[in-house]
Amino acid sequence: MATLYLDRSGLELREDSDCVAVYEGGHKRRSVPLRMLERVVILGNVQLSSRLLARLAARQIGVIVLDRRRGEARTASLWLGGGDARRRLAQYRAYQDENWRRDWSRRLVRRKLASQRAFLLAAAEERPSLRHPLHAAAETLAQLLERLRRPEPLERETIRGWEGAGAAAYFAAYCRLFPPALEFHDRNRRPPQDPVNACLSLAYTLAHYQACCIAAAAGLDPAIGFYHELTHGRESLACDLVEPVRPRIEAWVWRMFRQRRLRAEHFRRYAGACLLGKAGRSIFYEDYELVSADWGRLERRWCRALVGALLGQSVEEGRPDETTLS
Repeated sequence: MATLYLDRSGLELREDSDCVAVYEGGHKRRSVPLRMLERVVILGNVQLSSRLLARLAARQIGVIVLDRRRGEARTASLWLGGGDARRRLAQYRAYQDENWRRDWSRRLVRRKLASQRAFLLAAAEERPSLRHPLHAAAETLAQLLERLRRPEPLERETIRGWEGAGAAAYFAAYCRLFPPALEFHDRNRRPPQDPVNACLSLAYTLAHYQACCIAAAAGLDPAIGFYHELTHGRESLACDLVEPVRPRIEAWVWRMFRQRRLRAEHFRRYAGACLLGKAGRSIFYEDYELVSADWGRLERRWCRALVGALLGQSVEEGRPDETTLS
C-alpha cells in the first residue's frame, strides 16, 4: 500500500474510474489506483471534491492535510464506521475501569522505555566518544523499568511521572548524537525550531494518523485512549498506539542525519519556524515510505493486542510479546 504525497500548490485531484488522477494546470500528471492507496498527504493548496473524499473514505483511505510551518496536521479525513460495534462498547467500558487503564498504561510505558534504552545502547556502540552520557541515560531508563516491573499497583500519575523522567534523561542523551550545527538542544514544537525537531514533528504526525486509521479499521474509536486523557480534537487512542513507535522514529531521524541524507542546507527559516525545503521533503518522504510500513506493523500489533484484551483477555494476555518489539 502506498501514500500519495501532494507537495505543492495548484494541484487538483479527480476521480478517474478506479483511480485518483492528479491534474496541474488542467493537464493530467499522474494516476494512482485506489486499491494501491493507503493515505493521501497534502502539504499545499490542493483542490478535491466532496465526492472524491467520500470515495476515499469508502475505501478506508485517509486524507491528511499538513501544516508545513508547524509540522502538524491541520485536519484529517478518516474512515470511522463499520467493524464490530462490540469492540467500541468494550473500549468505552474499559475507559471507565481505572485498574484496566493503569495496567495498559504500565505496559505501554514499559515498552517505550525499553526501546529507548535499546536505542541508546546501540548508538553508544557507534559513537564510543559518547558512551558515558549514553550509558548514563540508559542506566536511568533501566532503573525506571525495574520500578515498572515490580508487582505493586501504580497510579497513572506515577507512571506519567516516570515516563517524564525517562524522557528527560533520554532526550538529553539523544541531543548529544547530533552535530552542534543543527542546533538541536531539546524537544520543541509548534513550531519546531531546528532541523531535528522539524523531522521529529513531521514523522510523529504521520505515524499518529497512521495509528488513527489502524484503530478505526479495527473497529475502535481513535479518540478514546487509556494512557492519554481525553482532549478535545485529539485522537488519544492513536497517541497510545504511537508511544511504542516513537523510539523507532527517533532512531530513523538520527540515521537520516548521521548518513547525511538530510543536512542543514535542506532546511530554511520562516517566521520563527524551521522548515524542510523542497529537496529535503523529497528525501524525507522517499525514506519515510521505506520505514513507515515497519512502524505500521508495530502499531497494528499493539492494536490487535488491545482488541484481544478488550474482548475478555487481561491486559497481560492481550499485550504484544515484548521480545518481538525491541
